[in-house]
Amino acid sequence: MAASHDKSLEAFIENTSTAKADNISVEVSTNPSPSGDSWFDDPKNMESVMRGIEDAEQERTKAYSMDEIKNLLEV
Repeated sequence: MAASHDKSLEAFIENTSTAKADNISVEVSTNPSPSGDSWFDDPKNMESVMRGIEDAEQERTKAYSMDEIKNLLEV
């Protein structure tokens, strides 16, 4: 009796889980911002970000010191 009760409980849980899983809607966002900043939703902005990543990977970037930045901005 206990074994058959356990079996029916197992079937009930599996059926309930399957029914609930079938009703779950999952959305995937390509927005990398943890806060969901809408700036990243603009394709042109994301193209710019991707170009920047590619430039960094290909070592086509330059790091500036604070003094260099101040000199460039004449501040």
